[in-house]
Amino acid sequence: MYGVYQTFYGSTLTSVSPSAISWIGSVQAFLLFLIGTLVGPIYDAGYVRSLLIAGSFLSVFGLCMASIAHRYWQILLTQGIITGAGFGCLFLPGVTIVSQYFSTKKAFATGLASLGSSIGGVVYPVVFTQLQPLIGASWATRTIALILLCTLILPLIILRPLKYSSKPRTLLNLAALRDVPYALFGCGLLLGYMGIYVVFYYIQLYASATASVSPSLAFYLLAIINAGSSFGRVLPNFAADYTGTLNMQILFVSAAAVLSLCLLAIQTPSGIVVFCVLYGFFTGTFVSLPGPTVASLSPDMSVLGARMSMAFMTAGTGLLVGTPVAGAILTTGTDGQNWTMLQVWSATLLVLSAFCMLVARVAKVGWGAAKKA
Repeated sequence: MYGVYQTFYGSTLTSVSPSAISWIGSVQAFLLFLIGTLVGPIYDAGYVRSLLIAGSFLSVFGLCMASIAHRYWQILLTQGIITGAGFGCLFLPGVTIVSQYFSTKKAFATGLASLGSSIGGVVYPVVFTQLQPLIGASWATRTIALILLCTLILPLIILRPLKYSSKPRTLLNLAALRDVPYALFGCGLLLGYMGIYVVFYYIQLYASATASVSPSLAFYLLAIINAGSSFGRVLPNFAADYTGTLNMQILFVSAAAVLSLCLLAIQTPSGIVVFCVLYGFFTGTFVSLPGPTVASLSPDMSVLGARMSMAFMTAGTGLLVGTPVAGAILTTGTDGQNWTMLQVWSATLLVLSAFCMLVARVAKVGWGAAKKA
């Protein structure tokens, strides 16, 4: 959802650089993973309802306060920190509870559960785009907060864990760093999350500047990406239950890397739209497959919680630094628009991510192409 705000703030906070503006969304996404990890012991202690209530309040409150914010630090505090903390409180229950209700096809079930965020990624940018010219950005943001509040009521009522951990969750398992496949997959997550969201944040500006895409169409590109991501979170997960989650992750990250390089040659509106659909599809696995992949790489399920925590913190760190660095790269060009190096940065990170995951697979099961991993 933040990509549409990246474009809007770029036109209203004219004295703030694109790199600084992207910190708002990066901090929000980083806190989703960080807080989602840190609240693990609270979840295990049985305070799931408290987490859901706190997360719902902070998410809605943060957006409402962002609607009346006018300075950069105010927006960073409200939309970045407060809303991000709220999302973090909601993240762990939403991911963990769903998997408890399935003994098989867990990857597919996780993919279906993650559909909500991609549907929100379609709806919220469209809502903001349509309402902002009519009622202003402040009321458009409040409308999004109201929709968010309404959709959070049902989870507050029905989300109930089947069981809790028999012992407190640990946040770190340093011994896992000596597990070569797991460590390499973690490096792949770090690099991948640094690279994939560059397109999400900057596609609207890029399309307008390089492909003569009209502003009315440019504002829908993020929604198109998220629509493609909806299918990329379900179909690969269904196949992953048969082929292996790591195999599927490698295939889709490699395709996303190729697409990122291809974007350099796309200069027509129709080409941009097709790119957005495909890019959303092939990056959807970054949301739905890391959890099942970490589980498949963990021989001891008693430390799975700690391994998940470390993987999500690694992904959050990539989110935190990737797009601000991209924004700094963008400003190195003529008139602050070095789009070529921006895409090279994104594509290089995805290539390195795919390479790390491929080496992780080789370390786990060897070179055999038919082996499930």
